[in-house]
Amino acid sequence: MAESMPVRCPACLREHLYAAPSYPCACGAPVSPSLDEGATATAVTHHVWDEQWITVRCTACSRQDQWPHPELGCPCGTVLRIPVTRPAPDSHSAATQAADPQGTDTPPPPGTAKLPGALRVPRSTARPRRAFQPVTIRTARDAVTAAALYLRWLGYQDIRRADQRPPSGVGLAARGVLAQVDPTVSPASLRDIECLWLTAMTESSDCVYFSLAGFESEARARADTLGIPLFVLDLTGTPQPVNSPADDLDATGV
Repeated sequence: MAESMPVRCPACLREHLYAAPSYPCACGAPVSPSLDEGATATAVTHHVWDEQWITVRCTACSRQDQWPHPELGCPCGTVLRIPVTRPAPDSHSAATQAADPQGTDTPPPPGTAKLPGALRVPRSTARPRRAFQPVTIRTARDAVTAAALYLRWLGYQDIRRADQRPPSGVGLAARGVLAQVDPTVSPASLRDIECLWLTAMTESSDCVYFSLAGFESEARARADTLGIPLFVLDLTGTPQPVNSPADDLDATGV
């Protein structure tokens, strides 16, 4: 069962009982951040990308992954950042992740297809995977979090904010992939798709696009030509594939 603790809002002094969320580890076990009952919650005045993620260790396999920093919205309008304890560095875990079969030094498996700007998609039968556990989308930040969780579920590691800011939305980067998340109410345009593809090509990376409002017809046609997976984010936080490259990626992961 996830931890819970009382949290007092520093603005209105209202007290809440906060339960830590659980996330699925790659091994299948649920993991939750360790709450720091000796510290007090702080008000979030503005979001900084590096402060929105914390390292959480799985008690089942000792793997460490990055997950969203726990936050709570108070009815008074204040967003509270919940204090957590940080896991100590684990040299054994680091060595295990360094030997991860998805590392950059491992050659792609036989039968892997490589399309221009497309993700590597193994053509063999996909191995069984745990179900994706989404987060409900209420804000633009939730949309970015949902896309980051989905990329991790696909098998990408070390997800971070992209170095280059896209023309619209938010850019995410991981080992071997560049993703764009568009949380606006306008469908992604042809220019959006082409800019993402060109940026990915300059970085010798694959790319994928997540949109909350869908895609214009020309954008979908160009993405199909370039082999770019397109996903629509529904409000449950589950990315829905809208073209064949996205169907393949969703089915097999990386």
